[in-house]
Amino acid sequence: MVVETLSPDEVDRLFQALADATRRDILARALTGEHSVTALASRYEMSFAAVQKHVAVLERASLVVKTRRGREQLVTADPDALAAARGLLEQYEALWRLRVAAIDDLLADG
Repeated sequence: MVVETLSPDEVDRLFQALADATRRDILARALTGEHSVTALASRYEMSFAAVQKHVAVLERASLVVKTRRGREQLVTADPDALAAARGLLEQYEALWRLRVAAIDDLLADG
C-alpha cells in the first residue's frame, strides 16, 4: 500500500488542499515565514472570509498552523506535513516507475 503513515482521509485532505491555486500560493507565502491572515487577504482579489476559508482548508490538511497573537491570526507552514506530502508523492512515483518498467519488459519480450 502506498503511504502507510497517512490515513486515506488525510491523503484526500492533502490533495484537496493542494488542488487549488490560491491555496498553493498561500502555502508558498507561509513557507517564507509567519503571515497574518489579514496580510494574506490583502494580496488576493477576494473577500477576507474567502481567504480565511482557504487557510482553514490548509489547516485541516495540516499544511499550515494557525496561531493567535492578540487580535491577529498568524499562519505558518508546517515542514513536517510538507515532508509527508513529498514522501507520499515519492511513493507514488516509485510505484509508477515500477509499472512502466514492467510494461517496458513485456513489450521487449513481445
